[in-house]
Amino acid sequence: MPNLTTKELSALEDQLNFERVLCCKYQDAAKEVSDTELKSSFTQYATQHKNNYDTLLGFLK
Repeated sequence: MPNLTTKELSALEDQLNFERVLCCKYQDAAKEVSDTELKSSFTQYATQHKNNYDTLLGFLK
């Protein structure tokens, strides 16, 4: 993997934080709703953002 510039690392950090926040927000939303369809959707969105986070983190390894 080529070395990342400071700007690229900063952008990657910002995106990691964004994905983490979205994952947490969707997890919290899933806990708060009683509608099963919404709960399922929120859980699915949380999982997708966790996967995005893990993928981005993989670029740093």
